[in-house]
Amino acid sequence: MDMHTAKRVEIMIEAPLEKRLTTALEKAGVTGFTVLPVLGGSGRSGRWSREGQVGRAGMVAVICLIRPERLDTLLDAAFAVVEPHIGVVSVTDAMVLRAERF
Repeated sequence: MDMHTAKRVEIMIEAPLEKRLTTALEKAGVTGFTVLPVLGGSGRSGRWSREGQVGRAGMVAVICLIRPERLDTLLDAAFAVVEPHIGVVSVTDAMVLRAERF
């Protein structure tokens, strides 16, 4: 089976900023992403949880798999949204099947 090199980008951001982030990604030409709820975790400020939060408070994870040559464009768009807010962006190497979908 043929495997193809890709980049996996994970963006953790405050849930109310999800639409702003996904719109920025789409404008940058990103055609696919997945948004997942983040239930809790731990960071510089200690442990936190969505439990007991009202509305869309909390965090979401936006995950993208893209071709390596498109990485800088995606990161520029994502960082413009994430930089002034609480958020983390990570990039890892990935291998995918069906490269034509990325």
